Amino acid sequence: MKRIAVSFICLLAALLLTGCDSTGEADGYYIEYLNKEKTGIVKVPYEPETADTNVLIGDFLRMLSSDSDNVEYKKPIPNNVEITNYTLEGVLLSIWFDEDYSEMTEVEEVLCRAAVVRTMTQIEGVDCVTFYVGNTPLTNRQGVLIGTMYADSFVENPGEQINSIQNTTLTLYFSNEAGDGLITESRKVHYSSNISIEKLIMEQLLSGPEDSGTKSAIPSGTKLISVSVVDGICYVNLDEGFKNQDYNVNEAIVIYSIVDSLSELPAIGRVQISVNGNTNGVYRDNFKLSDMYERNLDYVAVPEEEDGEKTDSQKGTEG
Repeated sequence: MKRIAVSFICLLAALLLTGCDSTGEADGYYIEYLNKEKTGIVKVPYEPETADTNVLIGDFLRMLSSDSDNVEYKKPIPNNVEITNYTLEGVLLSIWFDEDYSEMTEVEEVLCRAAVVRTMTQIEGVDCVTFYVGNTPLTNRQGVLIGTMYADSFVENPGEQINSIQNTTLTLYFSNEAGDGLITESRKVHYSSNISIEKLIMEQLLSGPEDSGTKSAIPSGTKLISVSVVDGICYVNLDEGFKNQDYNVNEAIVIYSIVDSLSELPAIGRVQISVNGNTNGVYRDNFKLSDMYERNLDYVAVPEEEDGEKTDSQKGTEG
């Protein structure tokens, strides 16, 4: 989803549940439905007539495509979406949907996925699920492959599951094509209520820009380890990929792409960036990792149609 998802899509985090275990035997089976507003998920107890794996798969898929007896609950697989086939190979359940699957809204699609995967992985012998639309593996709106999903793929914080979706508009800062200035991008996103907004911002930055004429300032391959906010300071911990330098992007643009994007949040006044938790050393030549950086809009480029000549600071020169 972007992300959703992404980030939803896709987006994914630590868990307390184990995807390989069936919850059916211990706690009783349930079917996951959408709430009336189609913004969250509710669990409804269900008593099947058999524990046979193959029978349960067909039974559960039928229930997920059928209306609940309670008018307050909506089936996660909508009327126009048809399951054309499914197979179980080992512990992987593959489900094929027709092309109408792609017509779902972003929020509805993510909740549908979560409901189907978490319902199906209760079955003994079904540990993970993959989706196909037509004959093509499911991708998010940005074309990123969703891949194999587990029950814990929809857990954001330990002990908390994605049961509701929120939406917001983010202001993100990406590099211009020349790598010497920042360009703002306003992005509407849907996200799990369990994910922190600062984590959402970092994931969106790492997924790259949507607008033309811009590119990601953060080095390709960088992964987010953690992000947290304490007393107005946002601590961003990135992996070794952050050291993969792209010298076509000014080092200040890399730093302030992160700092300015996070500083859009009123609760964040300063940002510190670490690599694998280490704040020793200097990023390239001038930016100490031990320092805490404040919002700096001097590097934001003015579009040429608005101002034919840019100042040195708007060009992103250092100093």
